[in-house]
Amino acid sequence: MPPTHPPRTDESPPDAFSPQPPLYPPGPDTQPDGAARPAAGPQAGPGPVPQAGPAVARVPLPPADPALQHRSVAALFVAMLSLAGLLGFNFNLHRAILIVVYALLAGAMALWLSLSAITRARRNRTARPRGSVAATVIAGVGIGLSAAMLLAFAVFGKQLTAYGQCLSGAGTISAQQSCYSQFSHTLSHQISGLGSGSHR
Repeated sequence: MPPTHPPRTDESPPDAFSPQPPLYPPGPDTQPDGAARPAAGPQAGPGPVPQAGPAVARVPLPPADPALQHRSVAALFVAMLSLAGLLGFNFNLHRAILIVVYALLAGAMALWLSLSAITRARRNRTARPRGSVAATVIAGVGIGLSAAMLLAFAVFGKQLTAYGQCLSGAGTISAQQSCYSQFSHTLSHQISGLGSGSHR
């Protein structure tokens, strides 16, 4: 009896090396073969260069209060009086000292008024009062000149007094020149004496 063979079918047994279908259906994050898709991220490469925006316009400050403006005007007026007082300089020692002291006090008052007006305007976030800067500068000049003149009176008071008395009695130009020569001689002698005394 011939041997019997099982009926032949077209289906072949599965191969161990053949690709297996995915266990889960492909999703939006998987490829058709089941592999995970690469995460989307920023693409490498030169991006657009940011353009510089327009410059922001500076907002002007509001004007200063009327009280601060009045203070600034007063400071400017007193500072001018300080310089005007120095114009009345006289070689008379006592009178000259009074004038210089007046100019010094007026300059200090003007400086205080101007600086206080500027400080309060800055605290209130308003513009500086008009004339405050000019008052500060003029007051500073008046204080400097007054201090220098007081120092000169302290060092050369006698020479300045003698020169003033000589000029008051000089009626001619030659007499005035003689007074100036005598004053310059005594002044140079005093300066040389101070220099020699400092080197000892």
